[in-house]
Amino acid sequence: MNVVDAIAHAMKAEGIDMLFAYPVNPLIEAAAKLDIRTVIVRQERIGLHMADAYSRLSSGDKIGVFCMQHGPGAENAFGGVAQAYSESVPILVIPAGYPRRLAHYYPNFNSTLNMQHITKWAEPITMGKAAPEVLRRAFFQLRNGRPGPVMLEVPLDVMNEEVPDNWKYVPSFSAKSAPAPDDVASAAKALASAERPVIYAGQGVHYAKAWDELKALAETWNIPVTTSIEGKSAFPENHPLSLGSGGRANSRQVKQYLNDADVIFGVGVSFALTAFGVPMPANKDGSKTLIHATLDPMDLNKDVPVQHGLIGDAKLTLQALSAEMESYSKTPAEQRAGEPEKIAAIRTQWHNEWLPKLTSNDTPINPYRVIAELDRLVDKDNVIITHDAGSPRDQTTPFWESTAPLSYIGWGKTTQLGYGLGLAMGAKLAAPEKLCINVWGDAAIGFTGMDFETAVRENIPILSILFNNFSMAIEIPIMPVSQEKYGAIEISGHYADMAKAFGGYGERVTDPSDIVAALQRGIEATRNGQAALLEFITSQEIDISNE
Repeated sequence: MNVVDAIAHAMKAEGIDMLFAYPVNPLIEAAAKLDIRTVIVRQERIGLHMADAYSRLSSGDKIGVFCMQHGPGAENAFGGVAQAYSESVPILVIPAGYPRRLAHYYPNFNSTLNMQHITKWAEPITMGKAAPEVLRRAFFQLRNGRPGPVMLEVPLDVMNEEVPDNWKYVPSFSAKSAPAPDDVASAAKALASAERPVIYAGQGVHYAKAWDELKALAETWNIPVTTSIEGKSAFPENHPLSLGSGGRANSRQVKQYLNDADVIFGVGVSFALTAFGVPMPANKDGSKTLIHATLDPMDLNKDVPVQHGLIGDAKLTLQALSAEMESYSKTPAEQRAGEPEKIAAIRTQWHNEWLPKLTSNDTPINPYRVIAELDRLVDKDNVIITHDAGSPRDQTTPFWESTAPLSYIGWGKTTQLGYGLGLAMGAKLAAPEKLCINVWGDAAIGFTGMDFETAVRENIPILSILFNNFSMAIEIPIMPVSQEKYGAIEISGHYADMAKAFGGYGERVTDPSDIVAALQRGIEATRNGQAALLEFITSQEIDISNE
């Protein structure tokens, strides 16, 4: 067996049933021979985004894989790998490489050297007989520890080298760790005795599938819950104890409860300082106690000083913490029996202040009105939705109510435009029974819009919601001079026509009274197996919920 066939056989043994790719890489043919579906994209970044969503929706059970050619293909892929690294997503990236004798010479792009800082693990296969051990290392890195992209570079002159005779691949497994009992005991004491605790849940809850444990802890101890954007949908947002998600835009109850908290318990989060994270209070006087439960010890005390650290899998951590807290009095929890009513009152007041935008009949259409109508219209237990960078993110995260785990693909530590389209397509391939939606703007579609053709060609019936305000609206306050002199923020296009030209369903909507009917037509098109793009002509809305 040669190296490229060995990689395909290892993928098959690992349960990988899909390869996202852009030619030319010999792995595409090797995978197809083993009935691994190949999905060919229009540009490398989209393929990586699709693999990204495929891994997220599988919660680590299946791994998204992307391969591409050496040189330009690997260079074009750089941004997509960096995005997965920022969001801690386990994907396997397999670029071809220049022949070994040329791999280190100008101007050849060496993926191992250039991507080692945006991957969890990067390694070349330098000879056929090394392939088994390199594959073993790669898949164990993908399934263990902090999630992140793993890269295997395969030089062209190694592809057809033979692997050792009688080699048989043994699939990897996931080994989980739990926090130390003494650490659990001290954290349990702090949380059980807290008067005004808040749980801050992140993406680690999704990877650990710890949704039930999170809910049980919150309900048993009457603790309000907020989530990061990446953790959104880890806790049902129609639950009386839900505060909603944080981010650049957030609901009033998120900030108010965090400011008032005496104990904040972060689980499955990095506590990384980012403009797109939960608005953590400054805590300069040290009056708040912070408990940080994370899989990666590198997170501890990196950006946020904490008093208690719990290192381990989120599910095992929540189980251990809940068990330890059973020995404590429930009096503090009983004293918080009225918390749901307090949360509801704050949420109602905040929501009512935003009703003029959420119900606006103005033209151009207010984008908040579209989000509100979509939120009311769909069966959210059977939806997977994601946003794009900029205004669509800030308009969606506070006002979309996620009700089921993994029904929202949140992101934002780095904000590359155009990410949402590939995420929606990858989600649809991972969960074909779900309505998969991406919400983006006319700036984002300029980055990756050509790959709407991939959705049509590969029979991936997503619903794409586009806000077209003929402007880079989020930049309006920071580019006044260049706009006045040179029209710097102005962009244009008729994107519904583009969708139809590709063979998809396309519709441009200009009247607020047509929003619901248009959404229904778009959803029906996806049910009929057609990718749909609804282009809403919207106002240059720059206000965000940042209470």
